[in-house]
Amino acid sequence: MILVAMSGGVDSSVTGALLKRDGHDIVGLFMRNGVTAGSAAKSNKQGCCSLEDSNDARFVASQLGARFYVLNFAEDFERIIRYFVDEYKRGRTPNPCAVCNTDLKFGKLLDYARMVGADKVATGHYARTELRDGRWRLLRGIDRTKDQSYYLFGLTQEQLSRALFPLGGMTKHQVRALAGEFGLKTRDKPESMEICFVPEGDYRAVVAQHEPDALRAGPVVSTSGEVLGEHGGVAGFTVGQRRGLGIAAPKPWYVVRLEPESNTVVVGEEHELAIHEITASHVNWIGLTSLPPGESVRATVKVRYRHEGEPATLTGQDNGVRITFDQPIKGASPGQCAVFYDGEEVLGGGWID
Repeated sequence: MILVAMSGGVDSSVTGALLKRDGHDIVGLFMRNGVTAGSAAKSNKQGCCSLEDSNDARFVASQLGARFYVLNFAEDFERIIRYFVDEYKRGRTPNPCAVCNTDLKFGKLLDYARMVGADKVATGHYARTELRDGRWRLLRGIDRTKDQSYYLFGLTQEQLSRALFPLGGMTKHQVRALAGEFGLKTRDKPESMEICFVPEGDYRAVVAQHEPDALRAGPVVSTSGEVLGEHGGVAGFTVGQRRGLGIAAPKPWYVVRLEPESNTVVVGEEHELAIHEITASHVNWIGLTSLPPGESVRATVKVRYRHEGEPATLTGQDNGVRITFDQPIKGASPGQCAVFYDGEEVLGGGWID
């Protein structure tokens, strides 16, 4: 038996249909996040956990002749929301999707799978796994425009051994075509790019609800110390941001640093964003067993999902890794994920300090 995480979207629908077609006994499961209109949401439609999505997932499960359950993960999502808000309050940029994958989709759902006798958990992620030399490997999805291996770097060997990604070898176009062939209700459903508890992309509303003090006014200053204007809260900015700074200037300014202790947003010119080195902690190794302090390995490192990745040297440290790039990079924000690749394979990843 395979438990299929069904979000009500086309990807998870096709995942279930493919497994059913191949003769597997599947159980559909929808994760309800507990976010409703009037709280963090502005409407009843969120990124992937709304009532409409739940109904779509239920309908597709019925089409496939699969049992379907809805689990209330409200308390679990509340912890992720708390992390999300706290990171912004600290002047960092959170990555809740990576946390959700590790803690919920391949954490709590795996626990539930064991309870119902399921051997694996399948999702609609565009990524691949492979067992090689006694270790489970995580590989990029074939469709580079949809590859989601970046968000899965935190999975352990145990989690990878029980994960299925049936779409990893397909393009999005092929998935849409299969949805039509299967006659799935979700075949033409638009794709959601939102974080499920951040409706309409307004993360500041979530921060304001939980920590209004994080959005108090403060100074915007240049790297030379010149006061250029006033901001509406450090939590409303990320490193590398150019638009929405609230200052008028003859040249573009970029956020180069956030100082929550003094409630200051520091801006500079584009070249001031360039850095050669970062550190990352809480590293999870997949393609390697470890990287002892002082030892080094070469890798291509992505510092955000849409980053193409840059060649770098990883050097082990007591509390993580030091990442030295061959060429300076821009837009590396504390709190985001640094994920290490060797070609198609994910070696591991950590959280940027």
